[in-house]
Order: sequence, then C-alpha cells, then structure tokens
Amino acid sequence: MKDYTRYSFWMETSGDALVPRPALQRSEEVDIAILGGGYSGLWTAYYLLRANPDLRVAIVEKEIVGFGASGRNGGWCSSRFPVTPAVLQERFGAQAARHLLLAMFDAVDEVGRICAEESISVDFRKGGILSLARGTHQVPQIRASYAAYDALGLAEHFQLLSAADCRDRVKATNIQGGLYTPESASLHPAKLVRGLATAVEKRGGIIYENTEVTEVHNEPDARLITPGGELRARQAIILAGEAYLTGLRQFHRALLPMYSLIGLTEPLTPAQWASVGWQNHESLASNRLTVDYLTRTADGRILFGSRGAPYEFGSRISDDQDIHEPTHARVHQAVVDWFPSLAGIRFTHNWGGPVGVPRDWMPSVRFDPASRLGFIGGYTGQGVATSNLAGRLLSSLVTVNSLGIEKLPMAQRKSPNWEMEPLRWLVVTYMQKALQRIDEALEAGKPRPVDADLVGKLGRH
Repeated sequence: MKDYTRYSFWMETSGDALVPRPALQRSEEVDIAILGGGYSGLWTAYYLLRANPDLRVAIVEKEIVGFGASGRNGGWCSSRFPVTPAVLQERFGAQAARHLLLAMFDAVDEVGRICAEESISVDFRKGGILSLARGTHQVPQIRASYAAYDALGLAEHFQLLSAADCRDRVKATNIQGGLYTPESASLHPAKLVRGLATAVEKRGGIIYENTEVTEVHNEPDARLITPGGELRARQAIILAGEAYLTGLRQFHRALLPMYSLIGLTEPLTPAQWASVGWQNHESLASNRLTVDYLTRTADGRILFGSRGAPYEFGSRISDDQDIHEPTHARVHQAVVDWFPSLAGIRFTHNWGGPVGVPRDWMPSVRFDPASRLGFIGGYTGQGVATSNLAGRLLSSLVTVNSLGIEKLPMAQRKSPNWEMEPLRWLVVTYMQKALQRIDEALEAGKPRPVDADLVGKLGRH
C-alpha cells in the first residue's frame, strides 16, 4: 500500500490511518456522481446531503481523500479571493465585487461553524491575515489594496498599519508597513478534509478511493468510467478534480497545474518564539510577486510556502515534482531572512503539490441541467474557504434551492482554455523567471526590469 503520510506533514499528523476505502468494483447508479475527494467534492456532497437527505451521492477519488491540495496546503482558511478586489470591480462591477468578498468573509466563519457542528477538530484559530510590506517598494501595493477595499465600502474589515504597528505584532526584518484583516483563520487542512469525508458518510454519502476516472460522459447517459465499472448519474456529474482534472483529455487545457512548495521547521523553543513575536497567530505574507506565505502551526512550528517550482511541459503532474531542491533551499533561507534569530533551525518536512490555475485566475462554479455536467474549481491556491463557498453554490445550482449566492460572479461561468503547447510552456516559463527577476531587482534596490510592465499585464489578476 502507498505510504500517504509522506505527502505532507498534515497527512502524517491527520490522526487517521489513511487506509484507502474500497474502490468501485462494479457499475452503480446514483443521483449525483462526483469526481474528486478534496474540499470541492466533499463540500458539494455535504451541502447536497444536508439539504436533501434522500439523495444518493457518490464520490470517486483516484488516491485517497485529501491526497491533493486539500491535504498539502499552507493551512490558511483565508478570506482572500484569487482575483484582486480592484480587478473584481473592473470585471463585474462594485456591487458584485462587494457581495463576493462579503461572502468570502462568511465562508471563513462557515468552515469554523461546520467543524464545530460536526465535531471535526481542525485546530481552527481566527488570527486574521497580516500582509507585510517588506521593503519600501512593497508599500504602494499595500496602500493600493486598502484603497481597493475602501472603494467597495469594506474598509472597516481592514487596518492599514505602520511599520511600528507591524513590528509590535511580528519581529520580521525590513518591515515598512502592513495591512491587517481579522477575516481569516488557520487550521489543520488534512484534519479538515478527512473529517469532512466522515461527515459526508454519516449523512449517507459513498466514497470510493483508489478509483481512477478514465472517461467522463455527460449526455445522453451521464456517467464516470473507471476500471472497476461505471458510476452512472441520474441527476448530475460534478467535476471536482482541480489541477488533476487536466489528466483527462477533454479538460487538459481547462486549468494550469502550478506547483506550490512548502518547508516546515521543527517546533520553536519559548526563547525562539520570544525573538520572533507573532503571538496572535496571524497568517503572514509579504507582497512578493513570487508569493510567500507563513503559518504558525498549532504545535509551534513555522510553515513557509512559495511558488517557484518550474512548470512542466504538457502540464505534467508527478510525485517527483513535489520536491524541488533549489526552491526548497530558497524557502529555508527565506525563513532566516525574515527571522535572523532562527539561523540554524532545522527543517523537518518539505513537500509540495499542484494547484489549479484558470486562464483568467477566476474560480468557476457551473451546472448545466441539460447535459447534467457540473464543474467546481480553479482556486489558484486559495481554496480552503473558497471551496466552501463554491460547494454551497454548486449545491444550490444542482438542486435549484436558492441560498442567495447564485448571482455571485463565479456562478455559471467558464474561463478561457489555456494555450496549446509549446506556447503554454514558453509563456508560463517566461512568467515564472520574470517574476523572480523583478522581485530580486526590487529587493536589491535596483530599477524595475524593462519588461516589468509586460509581465504585469500578462499576470494581471
């Protein structure tokens, strides 16, 4: 049996034996068939069954529940949406953008509510997000973010902080200011996904693991084809495979699998925590283009995550991409750059995995009653809370049971496909290297590279 504990610290410490559930071994018929045993598929199943206990709902998962991003992420249950407030307002209007962001604030609390209601212990702690300007070049972005929230009437949810205010919260280097919101939590992601699976089963849902979907047919006979048999759906097929959905030919260009890599320290001593500060357990980030995010775990470690692992030609996904030594080395060095007092600290775990990136960075939730095909995903690495909102939305679309969120901008939409290879590889590889060059230049006090404006347009979200 595959050792699933090796895929992340979270899976290793989930408190679950990670023994796969039985695979689908013969053809079955259900009301709702869901591809994917991560947050998206499980939240959708949970809310479907909560509203309609008589539904027969089944999930098929190629590996085990939580194998993908749901069991490997940074532990942020964040109110951040993959598309920035300013771009949301430009694309959809101020009212729609405001409603979506308010729904994201509520999604953070909804995750906590459901965990309490279902007795799922996930170390949920609402410490908020502290986004730091590390260097004067990052200050304008902090101010622009606050201005964008203010323009939507959401300023009361945010605090623009001085450098001194930030240093009172965390003793990181080179802080020039920050933006804080209490609308975020940290949690143990694998405990959440494994506990959510149990909650779905308690409500009558069926989960088949080690069951790979090789084909998807929607009309006239909606069904998922697996080596063990067909899972036929009377009402709906839901595609909730996120980055792994690209392994199916007809959905190969729907998302881009982008790798996010994480390093985890040993538990800090009380003296080390005193040198770091960070007593309020905020989720930390700077405003680097190549992304960095930090979590203080419940057992006293520092998790540091970043982009940077190279995109593989043809959107290839494989276990050997989970570790990229140059990127993990940069992650380890970054921890010490933030907190020099931690020089020499030991890293106990390194891991990574792909997140699903839509061409326009906008998550989608859609269902077509005529074809009986639904889709949910495209979170660009910000899916813990977003998937909860998306699961509720998809449940309401499938059952035509209004929850008042059916007109949110991600409802009933489809992102453009990514370009065909080799153009896809050329553009993505260029962007990855260019973003790293821009960060390095600005951090060294050098002028912006000549192609910075082009990179900004290509990566605008």
